[in-house]
Amino acid sequence: MNKLKGNIKLLQGNEACVEGAILAGVRFFAGYPITPSSEIAEGMARRLPRLGGKFVQMEDEIASMAAVIGASVVGLKSLTATSGPGMCLKQENLGFAITNEIPCVVVNAQRGGPSTGLPTKPSQGDMMQARWGTHGDHPIIALAPSTVNEILTLTIKAFNFSEKYRIPVILLLDEVIAHMREKVEIPAPEDVEIVNRKKPTIPPEEYLPFKPDEDGIPPMANFGEGYRYHITGLIHNYKGLPTSNSQEIDAFIRRLHNKIQKNIKDILIYEEYLLEDADTALIAYGSVVRAAERTVKLARKEGLKVGLLKLLTIWPFCFEEVNRLAQQVDLIIVPEMNLGQIVLEVERAAQGKCRVVPYGRVDGELINPIEILGKVQEEKNNEDCN
Repeated sequence: MNKLKGNIKLLQGNEACVEGAILAGVRFFAGYPITPSSEIAEGMARRLPRLGGKFVQMEDEIASMAAVIGASVVGLKSLTATSGPGMCLKQENLGFAITNEIPCVVVNAQRGGPSTGLPTKPSQGDMMQARWGTHGDHPIIALAPSTVNEILTLTIKAFNFSEKYRIPVILLLDEVIAHMREKVEIPAPEDVEIVNRKKPTIPPEEYLPFKPDEDGIPPMANFGEGYRYHITGLIHNYKGLPTSNSQEIDAFIRRLHNKIQKNIKDILIYEEYLLEDADTALIAYGSVVRAAERTVKLARKEGLKVGLLKLLTIWPFCFEEVNRLAQQVDLIIVPEMNLGQIVLEVERAAQGKCRVVPYGRVDGELINPIEILGKVQEEKNNEDCN
C-alpha cells in the first residue's frame, strides 16, 4: 500500500478553501463576514498571522476588494471571500483589477437572492454575474467545484491561473458545497504545482508595465522593488498612462480577451461520465453535479442511455465541447439552481443540433436525483409521442 504524503482530514468546504489558499501561497486576506462564506475569513484570520501573512477585516466589501488589489500589487497572493450581496459591491473594483491585470482570487459562496435573499440556503444564481458583473467588454475565469476536495484543488488552480494570466479568478461555491464536510487529502507542499507571476528581466528604466511578451501577458513588477509605474482605471498604453488613441484602445481590449482565448485549452476543466454511448446528456456544475451523477446511475438501471458533462471551468465556457456533444445526443438537460443561466450558453453552443431543456429550482432546496430522472423520463416520453 502506498503511503500517503499528505494529511487526511474531515473538512468543511470553506475550510478546504483555506487549506488550498495556504498551499497556493496566499499571504493576504481582506474581507467582510457574510453567510455562507464567513468560515473562510475565520480560517484565514487564524492561519495567516502564524505564517507572517496579514488578515484584515475591512469596513465593507468595496474596501475589501480594494485592499486585495493593493496587496497583490506589492507582490502578495491575495484572497477575498463573500456571497451574493457582497459580490455586487465588489464589481467596480473587480473591473479595476481586470483592466490593470492584477492577480487575485474572489470566492463567491452563492446563496439565494436577489438582495438579502436566502442567507442560509443554496443557489446558483450568480453564474451570469460572474461573467458580466462588472461593466464593459472584459474576460474572466470562473471555476465551480462540486466536492470538498475539489474546493481545495480548484482554489490552488484559481491562484495558478490568476498569476499565470494576470487576471482575477472567481471561485463559485454554493452554500451546500461551502458547508458540507467530506474527507480531504491535503497534499504535501512539495507535491503542489505552484505558478507565480512572471517578473521583468530588464532594468527599471526600460520597463513598460503593460507591454506584453509574445504570449500576450506583460511581466509584472511589484511595487517597492524599484519599478515605478502608473496604474489607472482608464484604458492605458504600454506605460500605463491613459490613452485616447483608437488603435491603442482596440489593441488593449483585444489583448485582454486573447490572452484567455488563446490559452483556453489550458483553462478549461471538465469531466465526462458515461457519455460514450449516450443519447441524452446532463450538463451540471457545483453541488448539482452530485445529484446528476446519481441520476445517470438510476437512468442506466432503467435502460436509458444518459451521460453527464461536468463543468469545473464555467468561464470561459467550453463551447466546442458542448457543440460536439450536441451533435452526438438527441437531448441535453441542464439542471441548475436558478431559472436558467448556464443553459443559455448550452443553447448557444448547441446551435440547434439537439434539444436543450432547462430544469431549474429556486426555492432554496437542493435539486435531487429523482426529480432530474423524472425530467429525463418526461422528455423522452415527449420524444416518443412526437
